[in-house]
Amino acid sequence: MPAVSVLLPCYNAAATLQEALDSLLCQTLSDFEIIAVDDGSTDATWQILQSRAAQEPRLRLLSQPHTGIIPALNAGLAQCEAPLIARMDADDRAHPERLEKQVAYLQAQPEIDVVSCRVAGFPVQEVRQGFALYLEWLNGLLSDEEIRREIFVESPLPHPSLTFRRAALLRVGGYQDHGWAEDYDLLLRLYLEGARFAKLPEVLLEWRDHPPRLTRSDPRYSLENFLRAKAFYLMRGPLVGRDAVIIWGAGMMGRRLGKQLERQAAPLAAYIDIDPRKIGDARRGRPILSPEALLEYWGRYANPVILVGVRGARMIIRQRLTGMGLLEGRDWWSAA
Repeated sequence: MPAVSVLLPCYNAAATLQEALDSLLCQTLSDFEIIAVDDGSTDATWQILQSRAAQEPRLRLLSQPHTGIIPALNAGLAQCEAPLIARMDADDRAHPERLEKQVAYLQAQPEIDVVSCRVAGFPVQEVRQGFALYLEWLNGLLSDEEIRREIFVESPLPHPSLTFRRAALLRVGGYQDHGWAEDYDLLLRLYLEGARFAKLPEVLLEWRDHPPRLTRSDPRYSLENFLRAKAFYLMRGPLVGRDAVIIWGAGMMGRRLGKQLERQAAPLAAYIDIDPRKIGDARRGRPILSPEALLEYWGRYANPVILVGVRGARMIIRQRLTGMGLLEGRDWWSAA
């Protein structure tokens, strides 16, 4: 049995696959297998895989009609033999020590279920500003506490950088299709199940930014579907037993989050905003309050919670809520 199985789904990846395989086959850890799943490619992906497998016994192949990323991942997962599963995409590059360091970490830390690493976007000249800002945010979250604290902001762990314990992955039912991003969905299910996360401080993966990425081409990765996923799992985690949900932010993001929470039957009670033109008005039939009125309104409920639906002012709002004696992860969560 190998120490780790690399799960590598491939679809029309001929332009980048050789580079991805080269980065895996020069790993400093030699005790691994690669399960490459060709998801009905129409380019030379399958021929490349066959050619490389003829020379590399650690590369095991699976071919299936084109059904999408989720069936491909689950088909490959069923063929993985190792107790640890490392994800990799066919357009990314692993640094030579990636598998060695992640496997050693999980072997030394039995309480950790999922380990990631810092990542770098490439090619540098094609990395868009939004992607660069996302990488800066997620690379700043290293500990389990930090990752769990901001898991409802966006996915804090890049999927192709992850190495899981196989048992943890199977315990939550593998990959599932709920109409939104399968990687974020998996992390949220692991979070609710009590899994523990870690991120190595080294950059061990280069994450390609280019137009064909699923996050740019698949509607499951749209902002609205990310908000649907957040609302769905908030109602099954932090919002369980709450009698009032107060959203800080009455702008576009707060309104859209409120809409999705209403669809999940959340007890949406009010919005908070600093804009004097909004204070005293209403959103979705709920009052918009000033921050100064928050604690008085908070006291009307037995078990309220605040969701921060503002992207650009999280640090300022965190300081303000902490100054009010409200504890992040108990009284409030960032959700945008």
